[in-house]
Amino acid sequence: MGRVYSHESPMYQNNIHQNGAYWYSKELVRNIIPNVKTNRPWVTIKLGDFCVDHAIYFIHNNIHPELYNHIRKYKDVVLVVGVPETAEKVKHLADHVVYLPLSVDVDDVIRWERPKDKLCCYAGRKDKPGVEKLDPSVVDILADIPRDMMLSEMARYRYCFAVGRSAIEARCLGCMILPFDDRFPDPRVWQIVTNQEAATKLQRLLDAIDGGKNEDKKTVQG
Repeated sequence: MGRVYSHESPMYQNNIHQNGAYWYSKELVRNIIPNVKTNRPWVTIKLGDFCVDHAIYFIHNNIHPELYNHIRKYKDVVLVVGVPETAEKVKHLADHVVYLPLSVDVDDVIRWERPKDKLCCYAGRKDKPGVEKLDPSVVDILADIPRDMMLSEMARYRYCFAVGRSAIEARCLGCMILPFDDRFPDPRVWQIVTNQEAATKLQRLLDAIDGGKNEDKKTVQG
């Protein structure tokens, strides 16, 4: 296994209680990287303008791909994106771009299951596109709070406005997902994928690249 640069690096300075990328990075380090055979180094979260040649680099920001322009300076990087549209936005930055569906630690999430005694909530960051259209007199806003509190509260609701990993976690907790972001009009895009399933998919994608089966700058889909 190659060297891992993650949320544990001194270069990572964000507030861990409000950063979903931090929690995804933790699951990558704990559940995915140990189950993928590769000598490539890993960069699981944005560490300023840091990268290394041949890295497997995870993209977390799907709205501002320009934040990753520094990657152009590095050789043979594999960018991993969790949204297909993002793959098109960043394909000019690296030799390889792979789409790996977002995944969650399902066992960790479902331990927060509890009886549903509330109707509808929003779960995520307050600055997500579309949140401003939600009526807080009807929709309870669960935003920018510690993850354990988020999961515990979210589990109580029958319906949840959410995207990305928050939507997948809400689905694990038995919530019906509702759309609010114009980029994702169909909430069925957020299907439950376990970290273990993601590891298997990523292994296949990396084997294809490092086995010489894919052309440079081609988006590989799992």
